[in-house]
Amino acid sequence: MATNKLTRFEKARLLGARALQLSMGAKPLVKVSESIDPIDIAALELENKVLPLDVKKNEYNK
Repeated sequence: MATNKLTRFEKARLLGARALQLSMGAKPLVKVSESIDPIDIAALELENKVLPLDVKKNEYNK
């Protein structure tokens, strides 16, 4: 029963981690025409499926 949908906790963790990378100088992987918040850039990357992070899920009930 594998699912590709992220939980709200996974999404928050991914956005936070990527926003930190962006605020520390990482280059955005989407076109950003204006200076916007790193969290907004991370959300755009997630929406466009170019976020350079993965979620590794453990399946306990096999």
